[in-house]
Amino acid sequence: MVALPIDTAKFTGIICAVAPTPRVANRETGQLRVDRETGKTVYQVGLCLMAGTSADVVTVNVPGEPGGVQNGMPVQVRDLVATPWENEGRHGIAFRATEIKPLAAPPTSSSSASKGAGQ
Repeated sequence: MVALPIDTAKFTGIICAVAPTPRVANRETGQLRVDRETGKTVYQVGLCLMAGTSADVVTVNVPGEPGGVQNGMPVQVRDLVATPWENEGRHGIAFRATEIKPLAAPPTSSSSASKGAGQ
């Protein structure tokens, strides 16, 4: 199957809906899934993708722990792709990204003004 790139610039917002957790490769042994290219543990993150008046929550796999990502936090996603899959009559879409990180909030003048007001 071919991975289909997703243009994240089309979304009005992307929020972490489910905090990152390591992906289990083998439920019986508890062995974690490892990315073939990087050798890093694969993490799953539930993301709410918002566009206009609609929103979808999808589970995205990412190599390495997405540091600082927590529930309810706006995030930035790099190289998001969707890959259709089928296995023994079941089918779906797997989502993967190369990186998920917190969306840096720009500094506001009100925060610096409030620091000076208390002095």
